[in-house]
Amino acid sequence: MIEPLRAVQDGYLVPLYLGTPPQLIQVYMDTGSDLTWVPCGNNPSFFNCMGCDDGGISKKYLTAAFSPFRSSSTARELCSSSFCIDIHSSDNYIDPCTMAGCSLSTLIKSSCARSCPSFAYTYGAGGVVTGMLTRDTIRVHENIDIINNNGNPTREIPSFSFGCVWSTYKEPIGIAGFGRGTLSLPSQLGFLQKGFSHCFLPFKFANNPNISSPLVIGDLAISSDQEENLQFTPMLKSPVYPNSYYIGLEAITIGNSSSSEVPLSLREFDSRGNGGMLIDSGTTYTHLPEPIYSQLLSTLRSVISYYPRAEDMEVKTGFDLCYRIPYTPNNKDISSNNTIIDTTREDFDILPSVTFHFLNNVSIVLSGGSHFYAMGPPRNATVTKCLLFQSMEDGENGPSGVFGSFQQQNMKVVYDIEKERVGFQHMDCASSAVSHGLHNQKP
Repeated sequence: MIEPLRAVQDGYLVPLYLGTPPQLIQVYMDTGSDLTWVPCGNNPSFFNCMGCDDGGISKKYLTAAFSPFRSSSTARELCSSSFCIDIHSSDNYIDPCTMAGCSLSTLIKSSCARSCPSFAYTYGAGGVVTGMLTRDTIRVHENIDIINNNGNPTREIPSFSFGCVWSTYKEPIGIAGFGRGTLSLPSQLGFLQKGFSHCFLPFKFANNPNISSPLVIGDLAISSDQEENLQFTPMLKSPVYPNSYYIGLEAITIGNSSSSEVPLSLREFDSRGNGGMLIDSGTTYTHLPEPIYSQLLSTLRSVISYYPRAEDMEVKTGFDLCYRIPYTPNNKDISSNNTIIDTTREDFDILPSVTFHFLNNVSIVLSGGSHFYAMGPPRNATVTKCLLFQSMEDGENGPSGVFGSFQQQNMKVVYDIEKERVGFQHMDCASSAVSHGLHNQKP
């Protein structure tokens, strides 16, 4: 199974074809959560997102809402279903059925046919969604040439369980959960025992309708003939968050300097199950804890002393390290319709590289543009670039750090669930998109 991922400014959107006839809804791909949910209503204006007028929250990508009234195959999930029990975090099916108003006699006989009660689902960054658990047909792609074959999905899966959501807080457009729980999209499709892979296009392709990142689910994602080109680091199992994907960070290297060791908490869990580094496509930028984050900034400042700081941009964007960098022209860039164009490209080699060292001797040099990124077009022969890392907010619970989607650009990332490992391989994801038929070559 292969699906196209559309790059946007703060993540990657995956298309969901839900209902009969199918309704196309674009949602974020999120490896950090399980529930798949979509905005519901007769049109997007019925969907209420509180806090979505704040800066950085992209409700503008909400182009459609799912209408259960227009689908002949929609049904409410039953209170006794495993999915209802999961969404209500219960190990006892009687709990959600009691909430639904079932009588004691029906509870004892397991004969209550009431619908699953409404739920509230929370996210680590503070977002909340409320809705009803719904079942409907989902259609997926099995063919490779998706775009040039008009994008028609080729396989139907009935009774897919998802959240039909009318109201959220700071969650603007819907999410496809790729975690390890029973509610997740790959789990329900029967592919979680194998795994999945993605190759995120660089953000310069954000909002480009003619090219998509490849998302591969199932056997094709874990191909043995590709293993020799991948570096694998073990998945760490959190006793508190077992459905999330954790890896262990050992050190960070800046340029050719010696590696800086990081706290043990980035590769180990404490007695309460907190720690480790979450790998999360739903978080845009990599987050590091103190004091390693401040040490990273200090090292970069000492190494990049030859360029002037752009402190005005730091204040404007909220990023902690920005510089004004010379730019060079490059006349060999490829446009979205596969033609040569004249353009201006930043020279990423003039900034020091950043290398992450994960467990099992895995060293990943972040690709150009996934650590320092241009904040706008060149002006006066310079371009302003900022370090797109952020400090991990202090908190007693959860991961010690997060490896975000921005730092995963131009990299094939393989989630090998069967062997409990995550693989990395540098890759030109635009070329990979072309090879998977995800590039529209029509003028």
